[in-house]
Amino acid sequence: MTKILVIAEHFDGEILSATSKTVNCASQISESIDILVLGDDSAVASQATTIDAVSNVLSISNEAFGYPVSSIMAPVVAEISSEYDYILLPSSTFGKDLAPRISAILDVNQVTDIMSVEEPRIFKRPIYAGNAIQTIKIAEGKKVLGTVRTASFKELGNSNSANLIETEMPSVNIPSHTRFIKIESEKTERPDLQVASIVISGGRGVGSAENFELLYQLADKLGASVGASRAAVDAGFVPNDMQVGQTGKIIAPDLYFAIGISGAIQHIAGIKDAGTIVAVNKDADAPIFEIADIGIVADLFEFIPQLTSKLD
Repeated sequence: MTKILVIAEHFDGEILSATSKTVNCASQISESIDILVLGDDSAVASQATTIDAVSNVLSISNEAFGYPVSSIMAPVVAEISSEYDYILLPSSTFGKDLAPRISAILDVNQVTDIMSVEEPRIFKRPIYAGNAIQTIKIAEGKKVLGTVRTASFKELGNSNSANLIETEMPSVNIPSHTRFIKIESEKTERPDLQVASIVISGGRGVGSAENFELLYQLADKLGASVGASRAAVDAGFVPNDMQVGQTGKIIAPDLYFAIGISGAIQHIAGIKDAGTIVAVNKDADAPIFEIADIGIVADLFEFIPQLTSKLD
């Protein structure tokens, strides 16, 4: 039977939804799916056992995995994956950093951004900022290494009880040229941008960092996360971890507000899987209206306060 190894993404003691979505992709290929969890605390691995469709969860607990440094994880994953036909990772910052290193060690070509499984060895992926879809076929007998576009797959349920297998650290050379120093991130009570069901993004039209406060107020009313276009990030309005688009975060919320965003191809590539897209722009000819489900031609500085007050 075809065996698939999914590399779990976790942070701050929690298995991220990207892992479950990657398992969903794997379930369309085979019924034999294992998850590998690398961390410094085996407790996080028990969470992975509840993900539907998973057969086994392999857990390696080692202080070297206190933070996911890809150069340290790659040789371990490569060694563990020797008996598997497929290795799948989320197409997140985590997966995009780790997968190429595994590819180099195993000398295996990588399939990036799998958006659908046509057949066990035939996949589709977006190219040219999502303007074209490429079909990739992997030859029989070749190991498949791929990253999964999590915006294209739903999160699975958590009613499973997979086997938890404590695995010894394999005998591999761990590189010492890279080490983790610290992580700095802004703490917020809003939902994480990549898993939020409602996202409000602002573009260059918002005008300034101070004006983004309008979006934060609306987001707090709706229980939403806040994102931004690359233009807003480049202008210094918000930090780059809020960027949505081809070179930022690719998301698929149930409801997406594009406020003061013109609708460049690169931005559309990051939101095309959203359930409902609402665009607010005073330019009636803005490209964003071509893909919006609801288009509102209005001055955002008048519309947003009015909408926020209605929500009271």
